[in-house]
Amino acid sequence: MTTQPFPVLDPLALAATRDALHAYARVLGGWAAKRAPRKHWWQGSLRPSLNGLTTGVIHAGVDFEVELDVRQSLWLARTSGGEQLSGGLHGQPATELASHVRRFLGAAGVADDSMPEDHAHAAEPFTDYSAEQAILLARAWSGVSAAMETFRAGIREETSPIQLWPHHFDLSMVWLPGDKVPGQDPENAEYADRQMNFGFTLGDAGIPEPYFYVTAYPLPAALPGLPLPGAATWRTEGFNGAVLPYRSLPQQADPEDALLHLWSGLLAAGRALPLPTPQSGPTE
Repeated sequence: MTTQPFPVLDPLALAATRDALHAYARVLGGWAAKRAPRKHWWQGSLRPSLNGLTTGVIHAGVDFEVELDVRQSLWLARTSGGEQLSGGLHGQPATELASHVRRFLGAAGVADDSMPEDHAHAAEPFTDYSAEQAILLARAWSGVSAAMETFRAGIREETSPIQLWPHHFDLSMVWLPGDKVPGQDPENAEYADRQMNFGFTLGDAGIPEPYFYVTAYPLPAALPGLPLPGAATWRTEGFNGAVLPYRSLPQQADPEDALLHLWSGLLAAGRALPLPTPQSGPTE
């Protein structure tokens, strides 16, 4: 049975589940950040998995992986030695999840220096967590990830992995054509690398509903003046970039094609327009 890859999402109904999964993703992000450093902080991101999000394999003497199976509202931790522990996601405090994972991996032999530092995770329960909403979010992530993979496959220059940032809770892919930004230290990859960021978030304080965004660093002066297709608009409040409300996609005859059309058009424009000298760093 084929399911709709871009399901309808209700911003109010999904809020508590989104916030819970965000808190749980930050627990996983603490472990991911212990990997060897990579440019643009890629070591600290998570990856889409078949049913949700994963740290991917982390090499720490004992290799391990921690995953959020969002479709089934489960968390799983497993090691290369065959040990495995899992439990339900039901809106429990993130501190509870962090404690379970730490104890399990410590007992499995993960070295102390590979443990994330203790820091404040959400200690309050998410009482309105909904397994049904989690399934919808997992389906949305799956559809967006598939579209990003298709888009990424057609790009000849370097691109980042498709990754979920635990802090901002956005799924994104970055285009890195290799150009260095005028006026920046070429050794500082965070500020010296020209880039465009193609992302998706489930909503935040600035835009309280799921949306897609495209940002460029440095931002070509002519880019925000370009016409955008469909419901996409240019935004200057909070960040400078193109925004497409997610709610417009399920209405499309071919949602993925509409999304690829937006991304491809902006990438082509970003390639063609001259670069200004930036005043600040890139928008994550």
